[in-house]
Amino acid sequence: MIHFPTWKILLVAAVCLLSLAYAAPNLVSEETAAKIPTWLPHRQISLGLDLQGGSHLLLEVDTQSVVRERVNSLLDGVRATLRKDRSLRYTGIGIESGAVVFRLLDAAKVDEVRKAIREAEPDAEVAVEGQQFRVGFKPEEVEKKKRSAVEQSVEIVRRRIDEMGTREPTIVRQGDDRILVQVPGLRDPERLKVLLGKTAKLTFRFIDEETPLAEAEQGRVPPSSELLFADEDARGGPNKYVVRKRVMVSGESLTNASATYDNHGQPVVSFKFDSVGAKRFGDATRDNVGKLFAIVLDNRVISAPVIREPILGGSGQISGNFTTQSANDLALLLRAGALPAPIKVLEERTVGADLGADSIAAGTFASWLGLALVVVFMIVCYGLFGLFANLALAVNLVMILAAMSLLGATLTLPGIAGIVLTMGMAVDANVLIYERMREEVRAGRSPISAIDAGFSRAFSTILDSNLTTLISTALLYAVGTGPIKGFAVTLTIGILSSMFTAIMLTRLMVVTWLKQFRPKALPL
Repeated sequence: MIHFPTWKILLVAAVCLLSLAYAAPNLVSEETAAKIPTWLPHRQISLGLDLQGGSHLLLEVDTQSVVRERVNSLLDGVRATLRKDRSLRYTGIGIESGAVVFRLLDAAKVDEVRKAIREAEPDAEVAVEGQQFRVGFKPEEVEKKKRSAVEQSVEIVRRRIDEMGTREPTIVRQGDDRILVQVPGLRDPERLKVLLGKTAKLTFRFIDEETPLAEAEQGRVPPSSELLFADEDARGGPNKYVVRKRVMVSGESLTNASATYDNHGQPVVSFKFDSVGAKRFGDATRDNVGKLFAIVLDNRVISAPVIREPILGGSGQISGNFTTQSANDLALLLRAGALPAPIKVLEERTVGADLGADSIAAGTFASWLGLALVVVFMIVCYGLFGLFANLALAVNLVMILAAMSLLGATLTLPGIAGIVLTMGMAVDANVLIYERMREEVRAGRSPISAIDAGFSRAFSTILDSNLTTLISTALLYAVGTGPIKGFAVTLTIGILSSMFTAIMLTRLMVVTWLKQFRPKALPL
């Protein structure tokens, strides 16, 4: 026990030096840390929303719109199936209570129609009473669509926020249809709301040049077209357009979008299609040279250029009265993809930086006060060995900072509480060891024998006590969200590092002192 192998000494030294290296970037500003070469430790601990301020949004996904859209699609599919055979006569087709209903006029065709609909719409269930049909989705299928829409929305919200370049956002699902978004350091919550509130459903369609705008404004719009407003960025032309409903190419075929400048120095959005989209776009523009086509985003025309020549390369530009910011935002939305359902903001909070500064000041004061009390207590109770424990405690704090920097963890106010709690718990192992040494000295053992017994016999108690705490932190991390997870992370790191410093580092210091001075009595 008194013999300390060379490899253990090298291990302790390496861990301590690496901890200092990874914790060091937190002592400089973000600008200075950004200049550190990437092959050196350069990551800093990210501060949470409660420490540096930022935006807190609670979003709700309109899952009912997904169901409505799916039922409308089912209606189109059923109608198309019925129209394939002109002998199939029906009446009263429409949507009722979330299902497609119609009445078949020829009773002899009931089985034929039921079979045709089941083949065309395998996910739907067909109920027939006499000649009355009801085509809908099973409840479990509806719930599956809703869950999928929320999960997809979480991922797209995450992608949109990541595209903004923010650090360590918190994006978690809450309940059945809500998403909690916390973006530390964001000073422009309105821009965030605009970016998250847009569905960003992009389509390329042709302008209906045969229907006069005046007639369309009076309600005389052909079934194959619709009247759409123009986005403010597209102004310069009409503020309304008659647009064909048939989609030439959808935004799902986009592979990239970026904000650039045209030959006149005006901001535009450049886009590129995948191979399928490029072919469809090329064929459509080749066959319609000289015609207008509309670029439609969330049912608003953002640009309506003339096709001057076939666009065969699978790439193009969206022009309009864009600013640099609006071009960047549009490119961001197109890269991140369209939301499967509209999102609305239920709750909005902006945490000011001043509140964060107050929290940091209070947390820093509590940390220093707790550290000072622990240091004084250990020196008063255990003398030189208490000093060893305090040195190990200092290394423990450095290891916590290093681990959080390495993992990219976010420090929140509960996380600071976890660090403060760790400082008290970190010396628990030393107290157990030192008290065991005292008992062995009272029993008449020599200093060497007392130190050996203190470290070996206290180990099982230290391990048990820390394992029970680790189980608690694991449960907190598993079921908690946001700040609760921050508390669990810092406490877990603190427990693991305190076990290392108490069992390895403190023992190394005690053994080195023992070999150097060979005392006849322990300074406890």
